[in-house]
Amino acid sequence: MAGQMMTQPLIISDLLEYAAAHHGGSEVISRRQEGDIHRYTYRDALTRTKQLANALQFLGVQPGDRVATLAWNGYRHLECYYAISGIGAICHTVNPRLYTEQVEYIINHAEDCYVFLDACFAKLLEPVADKLTSVRGFIFMIDEDQMPATTLPNPINYEALLAAQAGTFSWPRFPAETASGLCYTSGTTGNPKGVLYSHASTILHAYASRNPDALNVSADSVVMPVVPMYHVCAWGMPYIAPMSGANLVLPGDGMDGQSLHELIEIAQVDLMLGVPTVWLGLIDYLKKTGKRMDSVKTVGVGGSASPRSLVETLDKEYGVYLLPIWGMTETSPLATLGAPTRAMQSMSDEERYRLQTTAGRPMFGVDIEIFGDDDERLPHDGITRGYLRVRGPWVLDAYFKNEKPESFFIDAEGGRWFDTGDIAVIDENSYLQIVDRAKDVVKSGGEWISSIDLENAAVGHPQVMEACVIGVRHKKWDERPLLFIVQQEGANLTKEEVLSYLEQHVAKWWLPDDVLFVQELPHTATGKLQKRTLRDEYIDYLMEKASS
Repeated sequence: MAGQMMTQPLIISDLLEYAAAHHGGSEVISRRQEGDIHRYTYRDALTRTKQLANALQFLGVQPGDRVATLAWNGYRHLECYYAISGIGAICHTVNPRLYTEQVEYIINHAEDCYVFLDACFAKLLEPVADKLTSVRGFIFMIDEDQMPATTLPNPINYEALLAAQAGTFSWPRFPAETASGLCYTSGTTGNPKGVLYSHASTILHAYASRNPDALNVSADSVVMPVVPMYHVCAWGMPYIAPMSGANLVLPGDGMDGQSLHELIEIAQVDLMLGVPTVWLGLIDYLKKTGKRMDSVKTVGVGGSASPRSLVETLDKEYGVYLLPIWGMTETSPLATLGAPTRAMQSMSDEERYRLQTTAGRPMFGVDIEIFGDDDERLPHDGITRGYLRVRGPWVLDAYFKNEKPESFFIDAEGGRWFDTGDIAVIDENSYLQIVDRAKDVVKSGGEWISSIDLENAAVGHPQVMEACVIGVRHKKWDERPLLFIVQQEGANLTKEEVLSYLEQHVAKWWLPDDVLFVQELPHTATGKLQKRTLRDEYIDYLMEKASS
């Protein structure tokens, strides 16, 4: 027997309608590429978003079309989020930190019809513009009088586009399972893979993420996602804040300590989200200047494990709770969080800090399990290691265009699971700890670097016979790549020559921190590189080098 309740679909445009109607005076505060600080209300945001929705239809964008954004965190990017999804199209956020060839691949794979971009990213697209065969125009999100000269075909000014449209629009209704957003993984092996979110998954993720046992966002909150909006939708905050009526602060490209502190003071931010590297930079600025951030109560940290020193510094010197977060592009991304509990109040600092350096516990809606080699569930004893798998209503069920359909999805005990590729332990209180990686990726400042792609690039040099990359500890970036080279017989390469060659083939931030030339590399019995041997010997190489 079915229940007799209304079946109102969960639609993303309803979030902004709600915010404008019931929290219309709450603000969106943005640092603009033009250099100033922009402020407007949710009411203003809704009007401009409706203008953009009309503009998209004027441009011929149809339901199901993919529309790319290549932009920092700002109010125009927020308008794109809602207008594109609101008309039934798909908002595809492109990560500008990928190298040009990957950006080209992603836009073509998605078959984007338009690209909305901050003007600073035009140089990234200009070299490959003629290869972006599906793109009909490039829309510059900048004031009309500051439009740059560009070789991109059919450049359109965002503000001029909006000015020609009415601020009224009736949002279409469609099934909640309709696709709304598209994010690509960082391509840890091979080409990046697309993760296609739905309206329902996005709203359910926002519901769960705003709860007191998660991010604890309410109408009284002032939230600043420092994590970029091109990186898994800024961890959902552009949806969570309007749902809650919270003030939303968007830092643009101002990720340095001084710029962040300025916005904290202007807006009286109380919750921030980002990777450890960002907070280390902010703390360094605060210490050098003697300034404070007394409005801040919580800093959500994900992307990589939080160093114990960061947890302790935030707590003892600034009275800020470090909230550990774990997730992936494939999990929308929030899956586990380490919210403060009553039990923590009676713990010693040592016990509490230990929990804050875990990945936290799963939110309602997300199941996490560790499995053995035979797909049997393993005990949650804080000791036993297993393959980490997850499932839930905001966890993907297949990659976009169904690429690699079976590689990451396991039908094991209890149903279908997504295999994260991580090795983890779970304790008796459900706290998750990532202890190793099944794949040899390097996690630097919250971003992934493919050791395999870096090795392949190095081996492309005619004087390199073999290459191996491992991630080693780094004080600031958590991990950085260390490259080992076996040269061809008679070659006499230098570190500078190798790095200069790699600069032509990978993103600059992928470049290894050091290059070591060796006679041979360790291999397994089957001929594979035995990276564990190198890690054991060189794990603290950069730390020791920095202190010597």
